Amino acid sequence: MNKKLILTALLTILIAITSVAQEKVYQLSSHILDIHKGQPATGVKIALSRLEADHSWLLLDERATDANGRVKDFLEKRPGTSNQGVYKLTYFVGPYFEAQEQESFYPFIEVVFEIKDDNHYHVPITLSPYGYSTYRGN
Repeated sequence: MNKKLILTALLTILIAITSVAQEKVYQLSSHILDIHKGQPATGVKIALSRLEADHSWLLLDERATDANGRVKDFLEKRPGTSNQGVYKLTYFVGPYFEAQEQESFYPFIEVVFEIKDDNHYHVPITLSPYGYSTYRGN
């Protein structure tokens, strides 16, 4: 009986360690706060592109903001690889404002930035129909 209990405990620990070890880590996230409404901007498509050596942009990923106005899972960190480089986040805010029957000056917003190390980068924007601001968050 004790062997069965010990084996069950060891199996439970092994499963817990394996699931933690397989958890993905991402280097880049973003957030949109609609300061006109004072709420997160949900359902906004954001495209991530990387600047290539020939100065063209390579589309890497597209995501939509969640209920909290966030995208948390851009640029997976993988052992032995680096995400250093120049990137562009394109925020497709035109459809967001159209869905609210709100005129806007911006059909989309592009934010270009450089990742220089292995730290996490958070690129939020505060948004209104006729203005926006961005900064490097954490």
